[in-house]
Amino acid sequence: MLTDSILKSQVDALWNRFWSGGIANPLTAIEQMSYLLFLRRLEDDDNAQSASAKRRGQSHTSIFRGNEKCRWSYWSQLPGEQMLKHVRDTVFEFLRNLGDETSTFTQYMQDAMFIIPKASLLQEAVKIIDDMHISEQNIDVQGDLYEYLLMQLTTAGKNGQFRTPRHIIRMMVKLVNPKIGDRMCDPAGGTAGFLVAGYEHILEMNTSDEVKEYDEEGKVHHLIGDKIADKKLLKFLKTHTLTGFDFDTTMVRIGAMNLMLHGIDNPNFRYTDALSKSFTEKETYDVVLANPPFKGSIDASDINERFSLKTTKTELLFLELMYDLLVTGGRCGVIVPDGVLFGTSNAHIGLRKILLDKCNVEGIISMPSGVFKPYAGVSTAIIIFTKGEETKNVWFYDMQADGFSLDDKRQKISDNDIPDIIEKFPKHNVGAIHELPLQTKKENKCFLVPADEIRANKYDLSISRYKKIG
Repeated sequence: MLTDSILKSQVDALWNRFWSGGIANPLTAIEQMSYLLFLRRLEDDDNAQSASAKRRGQSHTSIFRGNEKCRWSYWSQLPGEQMLKHVRDTVFEFLRNLGDETSTFTQYMQDAMFIIPKASLLQEAVKIIDDMHISEQNIDVQGDLYEYLLMQLTTAGKNGQFRTPRHIIRMMVKLVNPKIGDRMCDPAGGTAGFLVAGYEHILEMNTSDEVKEYDEEGKVHHLIGDKIADKKLLKFLKTHTLTGFDFDTTMVRIGAMNLMLHGIDNPNFRYTDALSKSFTEKETYDVVLANPPFKGSIDASDINERFSLKTTKTELLFLELMYDLLVTGGRCGVIVPDGVLFGTSNAHIGLRKILLDKCNVEGIISMPSGVFKPYAGVSTAIIIFTKGEETKNVWFYDMQADGFSLDDKRQKISDNDIPDIIEKFPKHNVGAIHELPLQTKKENKCFLVPADEIRANKYDLSISRYKKIG
């Protein structure tokens, strides 16, 4: 959470300038802001590399060699109309031709379009970004700054589906518990929120207690990973742990910038339709965390032949994909619409057979429908499972509150089941759960159901099927 009130006001001012300047679509506005933040960082990083090389007595070839007029420090001082034309015609052309030689996300800029319409808007945005002193902020603040900007997507109408509430993401990450050395993937990456949270969780588990500081929302700060003594493991965390895919180029750019501003200099976040025939990865990852698109469908002619499920419903295909992406023993946390849990089609039942018979379904957390408001009222659940272990019992939790009101305002409230979920989840507190009789717990918020009972009910995983009422 961004706690600096001055930075908050600067982000708000930047947003308001774009809105009043004619870019009202939040996704488009954030994309254009990301370009400017990237251009600011590009020169700062180049200067830092040059200074580092000088200290070591080594030479440094600037990324701007032959293109000095593409430096932020040059063009940001130009008069308004000249600045707008120069950035549009010269700076963006330079970016699109940088290729793969840099350690940044220039590969995602190759088809980027600069659409800021007014010189006055560009000038105002440049001044606000300069006043933020982004490169002087630590990675913690840089990441929080961008997350605060991404919060605008919560009121983005049809674009809101791209952003999962961060407190829900953090809960899922704690339940799945990625560890140092794990490979982690989100095949429907969006803004890269799950990957960022997974990365921060690993750092949290490897940062000394006296260094860490928690804010009012439970997010941890000052993550330095000082307990990671093995430099190879630290390098693995920075370069190979995180992988994301998305089929929307705008989201790929936004997600990549999010990872960069959280300390991943060369993010492995790729433009790919993970359900299509062109996607070939299999049994690669230790952890999958995702909130794939709901209620979508894919062209039957482009569905990957790997799928055993005969369906075009993306929410079902993504679940089978996640099963395929995991190594044996790999863990998954995924948000699904409730229909996945009780649908009666062959594909729905077939998917649940895969989960129960080829995996250990450790938990089903039923979430209240207001969690995704104001832009969606769909009822959802979280499935936590491990590949390669047949399910014996399924732990259900009936979440009734997540710490925020369940109306369109989503204001902070005291009622919050999330700490209780984390405490009672079987992986964290096995004894307390399993010592209780299976059947007598059904009147409570959480209870166990034998997998054989679920199989006898057409593999129905909906909590309402098993929870006692009254």
